[in-house]
Amino acid sequence: MGLGSWHWPFGLPKDTQITRRSDPTSGLRMSERTASAVVATDALFPTPYHALVNTKTLAERIADTSILRGSFTLRSGRTSSWYIDKYRFSTQPDIIRDLGDLFADRIPEGTTLLAGAELGGIPLVTTASMASGLPCLFIRNQKKEYGTAKRFEGSCEQGDQVVILEDVATTGGQVLEAAAEIAATGATVNMIIAVVDRLQGARERIEAAGYAFESLFTVRDFGIDPTED
Repeated sequence: MGLGSWHWPFGLPKDTQITRRSDPTSGLRMSERTASAVVATDALFPTPYHALVNTKTLAERIADTSILRGSFTLRSGRTSSWYIDKYRFSTQPDIIRDLGDLFADRIPEGTTLLAGAELGGIPLVTTASMASGLPCLFIRNQKKEYGTAKRFEGSCEQGDQVVILEDVATTGGQVLEAAAEIAATGATVNMIIAVVDRLQGARERIEAAGYAFESLFTVRDFGIDPTED
């Protein structure tokens, strides 16, 4: 049932985004955690809870917490006068909670596994796994030299339908490396979702490689012109 069939809850901004988490026992997307507001209406959703995330407020929180000014060298080798410190937003419980809900709402049907690369992708894939009910995979930067000597932590099998979660997408180089590693196991990477797209080539490069790409935000949502470098 569409949103046009109900009245928007009193006091909630119109840009509040409704997200639902997956309940693995029913196959329905739902939220099992009370968030900033809960609307009790069985007519809207066939599940008892859903979270409301104000994306504008979340963007402001990420910007206030994580955007630094100065001179920075990016992983791609280029320099920038601004930098998004992903660890500043991924270590804040309110931000990471809401990101989990937003990720869960964008995961396509049929997904069996979420993946995130060391180090920035680990908190993201963890919160998304909790929000969606899907298992997750941790991708090491390099195979460990002891114990199981694995590159992946978790189970990735042939036939898995995988979504990779990324923190900040600049050129897409690192996440494409991770996608290739996953594909080598016989699994299929169906989508890559970033928290932030710097609008500096990641989308074009990822889509050219054959993967669907989405971002929760772009730098324009933070008031940054991507040509500002």
